[in-house]
Amino acid sequence: MPDLLLEFFSEEIPARMQARAAEDLRKLVTDRLVAAGLHYEGAKAFATPRRLALSVHGVPVRQPDVKEERKGPRVGAPENAIAGFLKATGLKSITDAKVQPDKKGDFYVATIEKPGRAAIDVVAEIVPEVVKTFLWPKSMRWGTSSLNWVRPLHSIIATFGPETEEPEIVPFEIGGIKAGDTTFGHRFMAPAPIKVRRFDDYVEKLAKAKVVLDAARRAEMIHADAKNLAFAQGYDLVTDDGLLAEIAGLVEWPVSLMGSFDKAFLEIPDEVIRATIRNNQKCFVLRDPQTAKLVNKFILVANIEASDGGKAIVAGCERVIRARLSDAKFFYETDLKTRLEARLPKFKGIVFHEKLGTQADRIERIARLAKELAPIVKADPRKAELAALLCKADLLTEVVGEFPELQGLMGKYYAEAQGEDEAVAHACEDHYKPKGPDDLVPADPVSVAVALADKIDILTGFWAVDEKPTGSKDPYALRRAALGVIRIILDNELRISIQSHAFGIYNQIADQLRMQHMNKFAGQLNLVAGNLTLSAQEINQQIDERDRKFRNREFAVSAEVRDFLIDRLQVQLRENGKRHDLVTAVITRLDVPQERFEAVEASLSKKLAHDDLLLIVRRVEALGKFLDTEDGKNLLAGYKRATNIIRIEEKKDKKEYTGTPDPKFYNQAEEKELARTIGAAKAEATKAVAAEDFAAAMRAMAKLRPHVDAFFDKVTVNVEDKPLRENRLKLLNEIRSATRAVADFSKIEG
Repeated sequence: MPDLLLEFFSEEIPARMQARAAEDLRKLVTDRLVAAGLHYEGAKAFATPRRLALSVHGVPVRQPDVKEERKGPRVGAPENAIAGFLKATGLKSITDAKVQPDKKGDFYVATIEKPGRAAIDVVAEIVPEVVKTFLWPKSMRWGTSSLNWVRPLHSIIATFGPETEEPEIVPFEIGGIKAGDTTFGHRFMAPAPIKVRRFDDYVEKLAKAKVVLDAARRAEMIHADAKNLAFAQGYDLVTDDGLLAEIAGLVEWPVSLMGSFDKAFLEIPDEVIRATIRNNQKCFVLRDPQTAKLVNKFILVANIEASDGGKAIVAGCERVIRARLSDAKFFYETDLKTRLEARLPKFKGIVFHEKLGTQADRIERIARLAKELAPIVKADPRKAELAALLCKADLLTEVVGEFPELQGLMGKYYAEAQGEDEAVAHACEDHYKPKGPDDLVPADPVSVAVALADKIDILTGFWAVDEKPTGSKDPYALRRAALGVIRIILDNELRISIQSHAFGIYNQIADQLRMQHMNKFAGQLNLVAGNLTLSAQEINQQIDERDRKFRNREFAVSAEVRDFLIDRLQVQLRENGKRHDLVTAVITRLDVPQERFEAVEASLSKKLAHDDLLLIVRRVEALGKFLDTEDGKNLLAGYKRATNIIRIEEKKDKKEYTGTPDPKFYNQAEEKELARTIGAAKAEATKAVAAEDFAAAMRAMAKLRPHVDAFFDKVTVNVEDKPLRENRLKLLNEIRSATRAVADFSKIEG
């Protein structure tokens, strides 16, 4: 079967756009081929700095013939309806249509046969359409061309044909550029035009012309050469996958070279040196394998085999790096002259969010919460508070201003330099963690306290101003913050009530929010009052009523933050291959009126297990293990059978069968044994849950299984004796009541 080869040769395509553009090209072309009935065997796209290429193999020579029937008007329809049908179907006469009976009458039906077109003609229509609608993050026009492309387009290859024959050039033109079979090699080492036939020929000739087409292959070459070059000098290459991918998008023929810089710059922290060299010159840094510290060497990747062995290229790169490292050294030394706490007053003039106040307000909240959390996580409250006050200060330093990705890390270095306790210094770095699913979780107690305070504050704050994630939109990374809270709690096995601490944060935010809200409302009310002549007392009454409603949100916001964390916990458990339905089963949502938190604090303290994430996970794990046993599976089946019977009978009788069954109606031994076992199991499970011994609670539930089985085997529930029937239905409801001691079995799937 024929193969299709496409190449769009242009000026340099930005490295960051190449991979996405190659994938978009593949999808856009192949989707249209399939839509046209041209099902292919395989396709692969490629990108270099100067070209996008696509190879599609196994494309049919022609489209399949299409035969379809189109229903027309009813027999005897008006002439204009029949004329329109003939025009739409291409029939010469209505006698060419067949009559097909229908339950609504007889209708004309036309059979339309469309012969398939040659695939090369279809491709000639598809490719220009793809190119003209291709979406680049940024594009441009040049000369008099109306074509939008990322950079000026110079030539197009479009060949189509089987391996055994000479391929044809697909006949189309885009922006004044005709498709052909000519491309160009390396800009400097092989700039002459190259005639190609098909994909294998194309790859081979490009390689001879100093162009490695496959970006993955270029990355492999760069990594291997750089690693070998470093090893030959006794150094280790500091791997950087992001930089490697970027460099692979900057060169068509990679040549690795080694350069050096003044050892005096090694006084700067390693991360600053690495960021400087990486960001400014796209070079790899090296380290001493004995000390793991950076050495004054780097590896650059050129796009040419220079006649002087690359000496001029290395010298030029060294000059730039020397200047950039000089700047970095100046920034670092300047930062060291100002203590972190001396920078804090500047935060009063920096707005964190228009509704949440300044960065100084936020730092104050984090410090207060970190101090509260410290005893819970076994941290020194004084150190936790100090670390929280200092943790954002490096945002105002020169180095972080130049390299934002070093925030936190530079805070640690500056805290160490000014003699802060090691735990305080490390908290400045670690409070941002975990930044993603693969990032480490803080383990030091002070770092844990500050990290939790930071994340709980940002969650509560944005919930308070109703800036919640919606759908795929999460501009403030609140889902990531929630997952960070979850991981910190679970990895460190912490027993923390998120809701109570979220409530505390809300209280700190509330005065500011209330003032903004009430000022706006009072202004609106005064405007209305001017027209309606409301008295001052009536205005104040309405303001007080609005203020009361605003205060009532305190509990609602903290509860919403708690529920959001539990939802994220379910997502994480599902992604880890665990049963997320069991989370719902072990959680009973708090159903407390939205009133002042102080009024419900006493009742809430007994229910904090509802937002104790560690406790939830332990219950989920115990329940999962129980349901994997035969006793668990059979008890769940018995529960569902009992529930179905009760639901059906309650719907039929229009009443609920709740309440305690009467022992005097126990006529069979199986009823008595089930009632006795339910009482004992419920008491035992409740006691075990209170002691947080969930395995024991599940063992207590397991004792129900044989008696539930015996009841269904020997006892008839729906008897004619109404009191006896009602009593047995109540006994079945006791099964539901007993299992609720460990979980809501109705939420368990399967």
